[in-house]
Amino acid sequence: MNRADRTDRPYDIVLFGATGFVGALTAEYLAAHAPDGLRWAIAGRSDLKLRRLRDRLPTGNPIGVLRADVSDPASLRALAGQARVVATTVGPYVTYGEELVAACADAGTDCLDLTGEPEFVDRVYVRHDARARETGARLLHACGFDSVPHDLGVYFTVRQLPEGVPLSVEGFVTADAAFSGGTFASALNQFARVRPMLAAERDRRHHEPRLVGRRAITSPGAPRFAKEVGAWALPLPTIDPQIIRRSARALERYGPDFRYRHYAAVRRLPVALGGVAAVGGLVAAAQLPPVRRRLSDRLKPGDGPSEQKRATSWFRVRFVGEGGGRRVFTEVSGGDPGYDETAKMFAESALSLALDDLPATAGQVTTAVAMGDALTERLRKAGIVFRVAASR
Repeated sequence: MNRADRTDRPYDIVLFGATGFVGALTAEYLAAHAPDGLRWAIAGRSDLKLRRLRDRLPTGNPIGVLRADVSDPASLRALAGQARVVATTVGPYVTYGEELVAACADAGTDCLDLTGEPEFVDRVYVRHDARARETGARLLHACGFDSVPHDLGVYFTVRQLPEGVPLSVEGFVTADAAFSGGTFASALNQFARVRPMLAAERDRRHHEPRLVGRRAITSPGAPRFAKEVGAWALPLPTIDPQIIRRSARALERYGPDFRYRHYAAVRRLPVALGGVAAVGGLVAAAQLPPVRRRLSDRLKPGDGPSEQKRATSWFRVRFVGEGGGRRVFTEVSGGDPGYDETAKMFAESALSLALDDLPATAGQVTTAVAMGDALTERLRKAGIVFRVAASR
């Protein structure tokens, strides 16, 4: 199947999980920014909630309403068959995401999500990448703050450096923001699944072709004071380095020997030490089911920070790239990372897949591989900053 075969489907984009916290923000963004003529729909398990959401969205293009439930595989197959692109916010994805990916891979439908769960991404690759390549479906993960600013930020940095030489990039993340119940639930679930996560990673390595003639390595690095950014650099154990490594494996522009390290940048040492202790305590607590349930009850999925809090939130990712005798400092920055900007990144990713003239790709791909320049330009126009801060 090629993508031309999907033009007769009733919808260009279907947003699944539209009534959740991030889903509703994404729906609002699409309603306000979708170009004339875009055929799109919102989907979920409650027809009543979906219609209430549609009624409060800005008027413009007609918005369809589709009922689908992760517990009903037939409804997911029907959903995938009606869309060119399905964007899903329904997580934790390791629990609720795979049936929809399988349906999209079979139908040749592009599927993107907001997961930050490495286990889910690796399982999808092993079980569904080959089928998606057969049908032409593009499967994209981590299309929000995890990992668009980091993946596209490294892509942007690499393009400022010489071609055909070994390259190294370090990323330093700073943010001031709150998180939602869904994000908290996903994090707890991931912390509790260390063994399955490692098993999925090993399984992927057995299936993934070796990179011949080139290297792409991401390593955690060690805590240090980074003079380049004037802050303490703490290795950041998120999905972002894995996504970046896969972009580097797929794109020769990253050079014959590419290396990346990913850090949180914290200016004050006591704050840095406190953050490390808090994460360690949360990981330990997640191993005990009663404690994990009690923590989950404190912040329910669907809850999230207020509009006022989001209005004052921000993020900045600074990159230091080196290679071929050149050193460059770049930056990606924006507003509230977890929700307002994530909704923007997610919606623009879906629009790019549906509307832009993109490279021919299929299977499990990253935002840099599938949409690099096109998505970067979309996000710049939407207010997210990509800039070269200095070079020498």
